[in-house]
Amino acid sequence: MQVNLREVHSKKDLSAFIGFPDRLYKNCAYYVPSMHIQQAFTLRKDKNPAFAHCDARYWLAYSGKELVGRVAAIINHQYNMQREIKYMRFGWLDFIEDENVLHALIQAVESWARETGMEYVHGPMGFISFDASGVLVEGFDELPTSWGRYNYPYYASMLESIGYTKDIDWVEQLIHVPDEQPTREINAAQLLKKRYALRQAAIHKKNDIRKYASQLFDLLNDVYEELCCFSKLSNEQIDKLICDFLPIVNPKFVSVILNDLDEIVAFGIVIPSLSKAFQKAKGRLFPFGYYHIQKALKKNDRVDMLLIGVKSEYRNKGVHALLFEKIIPAMYEMGIKYVETTRELESNQKVLHLWEPYEKRIHKRARCYIRKLS
Repeated sequence: MQVNLREVHSKKDLSAFIGFPDRLYKNCAYYVPSMHIQQAFTLRKDKNPAFAHCDARYWLAYSGKELVGRVAAIINHQYNMQREIKYMRFGWLDFIEDENVLHALIQAVESWARETGMEYVHGPMGFISFDASGVLVEGFDELPTSWGRYNYPYYASMLESIGYTKDIDWVEQLIHVPDEQPTREINAAQLLKKRYALRQAAIHKKNDIRKYASQLFDLLNDVYEELCCFSKLSNEQIDKLICDFLPIVNPKFVSVILNDLDEIVAFGIVIPSLSKAFQKAKGRLFPFGYYHIQKALKKNDRVDMLLIGVKSEYRNKGVHALLFEKIIPAMYEMGIKYVETTRELESNQKVLHLWEPYEKRIHKRARCYIRKLS
């Protein structure tokens, strides 16, 4: 197949870039479309605050007049400087099952990497860790979480055939909500409150969440900074994430733990699953997407574990029991049967260990690839 690349410069090209997966996965029952307006804000330099420390280019692949693939190339200068590395990221990688298409797309990324003095190509990754990352390598018959991504099985093998090797895997677990809150968790929560002078922050409405939002993301930066692939968030990025997430967060599913100095020492946030709502919305808020999303937020049988973090000096003390003390009763109230963990690093045993008391299974695995440039 003869493949021609076109770099994205116009709004029309960007629209084609965003919409391509909807065509590629049109008949796939497990594909969850991203919201087009959100994707546009992420990819546009004038909208995404990540461009303060990132550069990016996007390409479309054509065979004749037929669109057959897409890819983004990103240099996160802040991440590279903090880690003392020279990595070019690739992301938003989608392509038909043809090695010529993949080769042309990756060749464009690698060519720019060499021009800019990068030493490795790494991905799929986005600008920040909240962008969808990884190639799905297990769980092709499972519905992704709202902020996960689906791809066909041939992606991994074809990347490996052109010299890309595993860097790290993320796993997702499906956890069954117990019929009753474990007595051990309840007793542990009460003991921890007394021993460390901890308490639940009073969060009853969305303005209460806003009160703690900046401090919460500051703690997230500290907690996640040591994790592979995490890029520290700027104040502008934090403000954008607050605006993105606040409309869909239910205060009942937000647990913030404070010490006697009113400092956040732990947080947990879950949201009702929006995967099926996004499928019905078909990537668009209007005319009916907003309705499907609001319905899913009010009536659901599963939630996505969006964020969880514990301050370093409180780790290994069982503080997560305080988080679940509030969130699990809220799940019972809404009729939640399952919790989906969003992608967790396979090496992050501290988080993986949190789910040991519960019935669970790892049902999805995504892989980040890397290749050293010659």
